[in-house]
Amino acid sequence: MTVLKTSMRNFFAHKGRMALSAVAVLLSVGFVCGTLVFTDTMNTTFDKLFQATASDVTVSAQGSSDSGRTVSRTGKPPVMPASVLDRVRAARGVASAEGTVLSTSATVVDAAKDKLSPSNGGPTIVGGWNRNDARTMDITSGTAPRGPDQVMVDADTAGKHHLRLGDEIGVITAVGTHHARVSGVAAFRVTNPGAALFYLDTRTAQQVIVGRTGVYTDVNVTAAKGVTDARLKKNVTAALGHTYQVRTAKEVADANQKSVGSFLKVMKYAMLGFAGVAFLVGIFLIINTFSMLVAQRTREIGLMRAIGSSRKQVNRSVLVEALLLGVIGSVLGVGAGIGLAVGLMKLMGQMDMHLSTDDLTVAWTTPATGLLLGVVVTVLAAYLPARRAGKVSPMAALRDAGAPTDARAGTVRAGIGLLLTAAGAWSLYAAATAGRAWTGSGWLGLGVLFTLIGFVVIGPMLAAGLVRVLGAALLRVFGPVGRMAERNALRNPRRTGATGAALMIGLALVACLSVVGSSMVASATDQLDKTVGADFIIEEDHGQVVDAQAVDAVKRTPGLARVTEYKVLDASLTTPDGRTTGKETVNAADPAYARDVRTRTVAGRLADAYAPGSMSVFEGFAKDHGVRLGSTVAVHFEGGRTAKLTVRAITSDDVVIDKGAMYASIATVARYVPADRMPLDQLVLATAKDGQEKTAYRALKSALHEFPQYTVRDQTDYKQELKDQIGQLLNMIYGLLALAIIVAVLGVVNTLALSVVERTREIGLMRAIGLSRRQLRRMIRLESLVIAVFGALLGLGLGMGWGATAHRLLALEGLTILEIPWPTIIGVFAGSAFVGLFAALVPAFRAGRLNVLNAIATE
Repeated sequence: MTVLKTSMRNFFAHKGRMALSAVAVLLSVGFVCGTLVFTDTMNTTFDKLFQATASDVTVSAQGSSDSGRTVSRTGKPPVMPASVLDRVRAARGVASAEGTVLSTSATVVDAAKDKLSPSNGGPTIVGGWNRNDARTMDITSGTAPRGPDQVMVDADTAGKHHLRLGDEIGVITAVGTHHARVSGVAAFRVTNPGAALFYLDTRTAQQVIVGRTGVYTDVNVTAAKGVTDARLKKNVTAALGHTYQVRTAKEVADANQKSVGSFLKVMKYAMLGFAGVAFLVGIFLIINTFSMLVAQRTREIGLMRAIGSSRKQVNRSVLVEALLLGVIGSVLGVGAGIGLAVGLMKLMGQMDMHLSTDDLTVAWTTPATGLLLGVVVTVLAAYLPARRAGKVSPMAALRDAGAPTDARAGTVRAGIGLLLTAAGAWSLYAAATAGRAWTGSGWLGLGVLFTLIGFVVIGPMLAAGLVRVLGAALLRVFGPVGRMAERNALRNPRRTGATGAALMIGLALVACLSVVGSSMVASATDQLDKTVGADFIIEEDHGQVVDAQAVDAVKRTPGLARVTEYKVLDASLTTPDGRTTGKETVNAADPAYARDVRTRTVAGRLADAYAPGSMSVFEGFAKDHGVRLGSTVAVHFEGGRTAKLTVRAITSDDVVIDKGAMYASIATVARYVPADRMPLDQLVLATAKDGQEKTAYRALKSALHEFPQYTVRDQTDYKQELKDQIGQLLNMIYGLLALAIIVAVLGVVNTLALSVVERTREIGLMRAIGLSRRQLRRMIRLESLVIAVFGALLGLGLGMGWGATAHRLLALEGLTILEIPWPTIIGVFAGSAFVGLFAALVPAFRAGRLNVLNAIATE
């Protein structure tokens, strides 16, 4: 009880000094809890949606995906004949059944041909209005579609795009463009996370999506009273056989949730990873806080030992203080996490992903996880300072001494740190010289881990050397004030090393990812310049196919020298060794594709692969199956016949564009695949006549104005698109890493603030002998500057080393150019210096306000 009382008294006596550490715990726990609440809420939202919209049993055409809306390479979804509906209705236990048509491959535009698709990447769904939809949605205005000229829109899409009753929209599919006017607006009874839905009457939907009536993509079945979904499924399966997919409402919901859940899991664990980085940085802050508090209370602890307190009691006293800090910070962090989750939901709403706070999900495991993590991390971080406090001798009360030091411990620490750093450097070397990317990635992970820990452990030794160099370069110009700032930073290398290490972690990750991102862009751009000979690329941004009308429009465009079509077919291959592969893809293109995309070969010429009855395979496939030039491969085309093709070229695996592709000409494939099963183009390449590139570019844009679903890009556009995509990803990662950097800044502030308290008497004496307030504040700012720059040098150097090693692995995948983003590196370094100056503002201001006489009188 005495230990608890002492700990409580000390904690509340120094609550101001504990505040920043508590904020670090709060931020870290808040990030973890916010991530868990946010992802749980998204899961709840999708669960409710999928459960509400699924019928008791759903029958889908074979070839459909989990969502039942897969679109084949022909641009149309798999369908089943209307006779299936009659057979389902005749099954036992069926109360009602209704056929419907649904597609996610349509593009919907308004009268100005602006897309009405969600900006969040959610699907655009076009289907026939049916009783199952009426069960889950309320028509808030107008009426359901009753003819070919009517369409109903979901409320969220209507609100976002300001659609009103009577507005004209166009539904674009592989069949063509269908125009209709908005007849009604319907709202889900549960939250719609962000899909855009457009409903036609069933007959019109069949014509628009499939091109003919008398077919369905799905049949929604309702069970009779007293019949379970499982029993109904068995009855329907018995009536239909195994020709079609038959699933219960739970199976459909689980399948949909699985497809969404994989994305949510990636997002969840990525965000938790960044929270872990923030926790790691927070550990340094807590260690520094308790180390300095122990040093400042050396005489107090010595007196406690002199009057009978044991080492264990002193140790326990510090750990109880850490426990209090962890509990308070974690409790506040749990609340902050819930607030963060709500904020993220509002932010997602701005990005058209609608999440209702009515679905806010706070599982009991979330606060439990936050509290456990926060408390355990805080207590573990305080263990070393607590152990150090237990070593304070009773004699320490008789002298003005800091915390005990152990030279032998420092030597052992340096030795361990150098050993870990050497192990990390060797692992990075092994990664850089690995022959395969997957082997090297394991070594890279070990190298990052060991070098990071090694730099943290040898931080004090590095601080002793680097701070002197930085002092000579940056501080000596400020005269005696600069030299005092340098000596203050060198006074306790362990503290300086820990403070710099906290900043180092976040900056190392920033530097590493910057190098990797810049190298990827530079390498891909170089590959584009070397490989792609076509001037223009026409494609649909979400991977859908290019319909025949658009291809005809491209071919009629003036100023083009050639147009190349490119199709992708599914097939299985039987090789000369007698083995038959699983599903492979064969890339069918016009012979001009060999000039449009200059893929390197290890044997033969790619142009020969486009000759009648010929094909190419990639290097890895050839080695695995004993395929050589002149080998005959049996290609079993899905939906077509088997072709026996001669291998005329073997392409290199050391490429980025079309890596692992097998080529054949469209004319060759057309002999074995019926015209109605021939895939539409995946993309179209076009090359302008000499000197007419700009004119042809404008003409292509104009020709495809009636096809807003497709994008025309020249090589400059493509490079910029790639750069923007990687830039957006990096900016998102930097935003997540900002939390760790904020915690590191708090660490600098806390270190300086506690060091000011620690040096109160010294500051008073310096003021008494003539040091001005301005000089004192400058001294503290310069000390902060050198600590921040020290951390930045370590972090940026380490991160660039990681990034360069990661690039060696990317080079194995064809991304061969290493590019150091010097503007980013220099900007981060300059920003670190600013952070150092900013972090010193409050401690410097407080130091300047100290009363000289009171400071001198401080014990």
